[in-house]
Amino acid sequence: MITVISLGGSIVAPEGVDEVFLKEFVGLIRAFLEEDLERRFIFVVGGGGPARAWQKAYRSVCGTVSDAQADWIGIMATRLNAQLVRAIMGEWCTTEVITDPTQTGDFTGRVLVAAGWKPGFSSDYDAVLLAERFQAGLVINLSNIEQVYSDDPKRNPDAKPIDRIGWADFRALVGDEWVPGKNVPFDPVASRRAAELSLRVICAAGWDLANLRKLLEGKPFVGTTIG
Repeated sequence: MITVISLGGSIVAPEGVDEVFLKEFVGLIRAFLEEDLERRFIFVVGGGGPARAWQKAYRSVCGTVSDAQADWIGIMATRLNAQLVRAIMGEWCTTEVITDPTQTGDFTGRVLVAAGWKPGFSSDYDAVLLAERFQAGLVINLSNIEQVYSDDPKRNPDAKPIDRIGWADFRALVGDEWVPGKNVPFDPVASRRAAELSLRVICAAGWDLANLRKLLEGKPFVGTTIG
């Protein structure tokens, strides 16, 4: 069984690296690997605070900016975070960090770690492509929100959490265009491809590892199922 997790940079490195989270997250994953020899994981790691800080600096210094250059800055942050996660996984991850999901060989170990690929989308899209490549029907998207809301709850106090939503309605919420650093529950470009594949995506809080354990065990959990 292959589980694809889009591991938000906002969880790995909200500002600096969250060492407490990483230690507990890796401990949870190791427990599943040891309990179930058929279980394998793919982690696609986002850029988080470093990506936002460096993109902000680029915009501040240059004024008029290139979206492609801003994306490349974010991509490099994802690769730094991914390299850290790969190193922490130790012997479970025997493959170098994947930076092009279309050129991935066989899955020979128990864990694969991937990072951003190229401008035009976020690491969520890489997670969708890897799910397609390895025939995983589900992507778990872990970020700093518990659920998808009907609107931005920071702006609209009447916004309601959503337990389940179809791709058409979700895409109406997030739009179709990608902007570097865009803050949405799941990247619009990734959403379009996931909808084409009839892929299921679950959005849940990355910091709530007890909830993640329930999700991985197939028990009731807090989150939003898309698709």
